[in-house]
Amino acid sequence: MDIEARIKRRQRRNGEPRLIQDYESISPVVHIEEPADRGPVLERLLDHLDPVFDGQLPPNAYVYGPRGSGKSAVITALFANLEQLPTEQQAIIHTTTRAQPPTSPSFVYVNARETASEFAFYHAVLDSLVDESVPEHGIGTETLKSRLHELVREQRTGIVIAVDHISEPESIQAPALVDLFAGLPSNVSWLAIGRDDPSTTELTRYTAESISIDRYQRQMLVDVLMTRTSNGLAQQGLDHGLARHIADWADGNAHDALAALFIAAELAEERGQDRITQANVDAAIAEVPDPCVSLGVVLSLPTNRQAVLRELIDLEESERSSVTATTEAIASAQSVDLSAGTVKRFLYEMAESGVVDRVEATTTNGQGRPPSRVEPRFPPTAFRRLYDLQQ
Repeated sequence: MDIEARIKRRQRRNGEPRLIQDYESISPVVHIEEPADRGPVLERLLDHLDPVFDGQLPPNAYVYGPRGSGKSAVITALFANLEQLPTEQQAIIHTTTRAQPPTSPSFVYVNARETASEFAFYHAVLDSLVDESVPEHGIGTETLKSRLHELVREQRTGIVIAVDHISEPESIQAPALVDLFAGLPSNVSWLAIGRDDPSTTELTRYTAESISIDRYQRQMLVDVLMTRTSNGLAQQGLDHGLARHIADWADGNAHDALAALFIAAELAEERGQDRITQANVDAAIAEVPDPCVSLGVVLSLPTNRQAVLRELIDLEESERSSVTATTEAIASAQSVDLSAGTVKRFLYEMAESGVVDRVEATTTNGQGRPPSRVEPRFPPTAFRRLYDLQQ
């Protein structure tokens, strides 16, 4: 642990011992600067990106792997470090024939969950390349593209763009991404990051390489959990045996493992415990749906939809007996300034995208179809705390 983390831990004590010292360190939606046990993956990515250290653009690539395999964690950490290269004008290779070391391309990371539209995509790329904030209103898509082309032409060494979470619900789909890339200048190279097998996505028609990221091995996942708890929890907050238990259950999925850790810590904190117990872990595991929607997906939804979900998870059982009852209960909440019709539409849209499930009731009064209720496909305790921390 570095000095800054140690100081923060003491600042948060407020005179009382607390189990959770730093929510961010154990959050399943926050990526740490140094991903644990991902050295070989980083080396494969650096092999592909090697031309940038000589001032050249690498070819396009497709990075893929199952959910929770750490794709986002590795890419965000790598690009955060590579972004410093143009500023520092560093070059790894120096020769006697080169008068000046080459500058490196610029690096841009784009979260496709938050940039599904053409405007949002070009806005995110341009905003990452300029110091001043790019306005979100009063400017059209064509103006953004024109400004981006002008800026990239000035960037003689080019730009490398990583677009993460491709082809997820509510995200940029592969065909649309191909069109977006086609609208960029020629001196742009890209990495597309998704879950689909290379043989099933048209992205590989435009790439020179496909880079696979496998699920975490059990010991790797244990190391991830222990690294997070050493920064985020009080000393001895999580026993190593419990970390192994979570890792065994998660079966290589870091998102689900961190979600379970986060929930277990929150349950222990609510009870005033100074460490996580087996009962906390068992309750946390039971709360994570199978399959589980990534909390990053839920927290990337528009704020009004998140507000609907925040009310949904706190409803009494009787208020969730049917979609109609759920709609009325949410629409009547003071924190949701939406009509019942809008709430119902949001619930149906989120059911279609898989964020929630419409579960048909097992009993009926014998008249017509049985009612269906809405169930979240994400862990409520984790979403509740993460949502409230944002407010």
